[in-house]
Amino acid sequence: MALTVQQHRDAAGLKDGLLLVDGQWRQARAGRTWTHHHPATGEVIGEIAVADAEDVDEAVRAARRAFDEGPWPTLRVGERSRLLRRCSDLLRENADDLRARQALDNSVPLSFATVYAGSVDVAADVFDHHAGWIDKAGGETFPPYQGGDHLAMTLREPVGVVAAVLPWNAPFLLFAQKVAPALAAGCTVVLKPSEHATFSVLRMVELLQEAGVPDGVVNVVTGPGDPTGEALITHPLVDKVSFTGSREVGRRVVEASAGTMKRVSLELGGKSPAIVFPDADVGLAGMTAMGMVTLGLSGQACVATTRALVHRDAYDEFIGAAEMIAGSVTYGDPFDPGVLSSPLINQRQLERVLGFVEQGQQEGARLVTGGARSDGDLTAGNFVQPTIFADVANSMAIAQQEIFGPVLAVVPFDDEDEAVRLANDTEYGLGAGVYTKDVQRAFRVAKRLRAGTVGINGFQVEPHLPFGGYKQSGLGREGGRSSFEAYTELKTVLLPLTEEMM
Repeated sequence: MALTVQQHRDAAGLKDGLLLVDGQWRQARAGRTWTHHHPATGEVIGEIAVADAEDVDEAVRAARRAFDEGPWPTLRVGERSRLLRRCSDLLRENADDLRARQALDNSVPLSFATVYAGSVDVAADVFDHHAGWIDKAGGETFPPYQGGDHLAMTLREPVGVVAAVLPWNAPFLLFAQKVAPALAAGCTVVLKPSEHATFSVLRMVELLQEAGVPDGVVNVVTGPGDPTGEALITHPLVDKVSFTGSREVGRRVVEASAGTMKRVSLELGGKSPAIVFPDADVGLAGMTAMGMVTLGLSGQACVATTRALVHRDAYDEFIGAAEMIAGSVTYGDPFDPGVLSSPLINQRQLERVLGFVEQGQQEGARLVTGGARSDGDLTAGNFVQPTIFADVANSMAIAQQEIFGPVLAVVPFDDEDEAVRLANDTEYGLGAGVYTKDVQRAFRVAKRLRAGTVGINGFQVEPHLPFGGYKQSGLGREGGRSSFEAYTELKTVLLPLTEEMM
C-alpha cells in the first residue's frame, strides 16, 4: 500500500459516524458504536453509532411528523423538482470526495468508481431523472362506464414514511434509487446504510441538507441488522420498506411487513447467466463475462453474470478469453490508479467464497485458474484470486448459489432449447446476457428468459429503466416510472354530475 488507511482517512477528513434525527446529528442514546475495518488491510476505518430501538423510534417519528405536519408532501412541485436537481448538482460537485469515502468504506478502487453503474455520476442522473417525474404525477379521468351520472378520476399520493435499507456494494446508486423517487413522490425517509459502507452515505445525506431538504424529511440510523435494521423494518409507523440485499434478509422484511401491511420493494440476489452462442464474438463475450465477475467489485454484485452457459463449439475460446481477463486483474490500495478490483468485504465473506471453491472441486468441476487467497503484500486483506471453473454441471452449488465473489462457473450446452432451460433452472431471476450476432435469436431467447433485465452483447443499468428481478430475486422495480410509482398510493375519486356539483 502506498499510503496507510489512516493517511487516506485524514486526507478525506473522515470523522466517526453519527445518527441524523430530525435535522440533528448526534450519538446513539445508549452510546454503542461499531468498528469498521478496511477490507484491503484490516486497519480500522472508524466508528459508527449503533442505533437501537429507541433511536430508530425517534427517527421514524421525526419522519412521521415531517410527512403528516410538515410542508414536504404538499410542497409546490416546482420547488421540489428544483431541490432534487440541486441535490444532483451537489453530488457531481463533490464526486471526488464521495469516491474517496467509498474507497475507505468498501475498497472499490478509484479507477473503477468513475465508470461503472454505481458511480456518483449515475447517482446524480437518478436524481435528475426523478426530478422530472414530480410534475407528471397525475392520474387519469374516466367517463361514466354505462351512462351513469358521475365522473371518476385517480390521484397519485405519496405512500408515507419509507424505511430505505442499503447494501454496501453500490452505496451511491442504491442511495439514489431509493431516496430520489421517495422524495420526488413526497415521502419522508429513514435511511439505514450498511455498516460496511456508512461514511459515503453520511456524506451524501449532508449534501441533501446543504441542498435544502427540510429537517425530518431524511433521517439516518446506522448500525448492523441487529438491532438497527430489525427495529426499522418492524416499526409500526413505517408505511413502506425498500430493501436491497440478501435473499435471507429479504424474506425477513416480507415477514416483518405482514403485521401492518407495509408496502415492500425488494432487490435481492442473483445467479445471472451469460448465454454464449457460437456465432457471437466469443472472445468479447468471455472478456465481458469475466470482467463483470472480477473487475471493480470482485463479483460482489447481485447482477453479475457469474454463470456462463457456453455452446460447446465456442467453449475453449470463451474460457481462454475469460482466463486472459483473470490474469490481468490487479489488486491493492484502492487509491492507486493501477488497481482494478477490490477485496471481499469482510473475513466472513472471504471464508464463504473459499468454501464454495472447495465445494466446486469436490463436486467435480475443473478449476481452470485461481481459487486461492492472494499472497504477498495482499495477505492482510480479504483478497481472492479470480477463479474460473469449467465443466460445471448446472446442478452444482457453484452454479446455483450466489457466491458473491470472483468466481465464474462455465456450463456447456448443445442447442438453444438446452441453453434456455439451463438459464431458467435457478431460484433467481435478476439479470441475464445473450451473446449472438443473430438478431432474431437474440430477441427470441431474451423473451424466453425468466429474468428482470436481459442484455444482448452487453449489459448496463440506466436511471430511466426499470431494474429488478423475477422469482426469488425480489419484488418490484427500481428505476424509471415504475420506481416513482412504487412510492405512491393510487386513489380513486368519484364525482357526481349533478346540478349541485356543477
